[in-house]
Amino acid sequence: MLTVSEALSAVMATVQHGPVVEISLTDALGQVLAESVVSDVDSPPFDKALMDGYALRATDVGGRFELEVIEEVTAGRLPTRTVGPGQATRIMTGAPIPAGADAVVPVEDTDFQSNDETSLYGRVTIRKSIKCVSGQFILKQGAAVQRGAQVMAAGRVLRAQEIAALAELGYARVRVVRRPRIAILATGDELVPVSEIPGPGQIRNSNEPMLAAQVQQAGAEAVCLGVAKDERTVLGERIRTGLKSDFLLLSGGVSAGKLDLVPSELAAAGVQQVFHKIQMKPGKPLWFGMLPPAEGCSPCYVFGLPGNPVSSMVCCELFVRAAIRQWSGLEPVIPAPRTARLGHSILVSNNRPTYHPARFDWAAEGPIVSIVDWIGSSDLCATVDANCMVCFPAGDHEWKAGEMLEIILW
Repeated sequence: MLTVSEALSAVMATVQHGPVVEISLTDALGQVLAESVVSDVDSPPFDKALMDGYALRATDVGGRFELEVIEEVTAGRLPTRTVGPGQATRIMTGAPIPAGADAVVPVEDTDFQSNDETSLYGRVTIRKSIKCVSGQFILKQGAAVQRGAQVMAAGRVLRAQEIAALAELGYARVRVVRRPRIAILATGDELVPVSEIPGPGQIRNSNEPMLAAQVQQAGAEAVCLGVAKDERTVLGERIRTGLKSDFLLLSGGVSAGKLDLVPSELAAAGVQQVFHKIQMKPGKPLWFGMLPPAEGCSPCYVFGLPGNPVSSMVCCELFVRAAIRQWSGLEPVIPAPRTARLGHSILVSNNRPTYHPARFDWAAEGPIVSIVDWIGSSDLCATVDANCMVCFPAGDHEWKAGEMLEIILW
């Protein structure tokens, strides 16, 4: 069996970057940028005022000083007159600085007297206590971004702020990595749809909506295929349907039982196994492989996840999420675990590294983690109180309150 690290390396070595598509900027939220973005303009494109006030020469301000107001410039207008000695231009926030001026004095630091009741022109007095230096309340041209500068690198997830910056730079359309389509197929005679009341020996199909939510949170598109019974003809047909997507996730049927038919049916469909079984708990039966690309078709990456829901959840968080990041070109592909202080003592005894559901919180002394009351890989409801998992190494050990542990956030 592979270690978790070896299995992750195998996934990374197998999954290729996804194709690039061009989409409207309005549809780009949450997508992964596929090319670097270079500014074709200076930002701001001109020296602009940061305050409503008066644009003037800093050398004209010293003690109580009166200046002639020669013009008013609002945002969106260009100044037409040069500010000379003893002169000032009334200016609004965001408006271009007129030639000759090198500072702005805020309007609240001045007193204005107009030539008449309706005139915009007149004389402005700078209050005696006000100091003024060159460049005051002016944002210089190109101070934020200079023309030709790289603003974003490929591999960035586009949030509201990236979309705003792209809009400022004129990117009405943007090249992104296409979201992977991930088919999800639950297997097992015991499964019934969520809307049904289970009969004797039956359970509801919780894995499909859980996995769909997980891959959507990771930036992929979920394609739900329902339930395939433990019968080769039906299972084989559903697998071939799922292999038309970029990824296929199956839950159940990958262990060593009589009806664990998934590995053999995948092989019959042409899927090549990369590994089967890993040294971890929960999730030991994990299966991973790839359907090689054919003419006109892209490869399909296949995960056979354990049927127990928490096993499936943990394997999806560790391996499927990493595969999606690899496909999307996100770095790092495997985010580093965080550390938190254990909030209580616990005795752990296991024969494999164990990923235990836990609760991460912030306390006065810093990040703290508490282990949730969890009875095993079928105990799905316990994960409702969890927002992370703690990895306990194999062996018997009593962990003391206050010890530092590595956690992976959910």
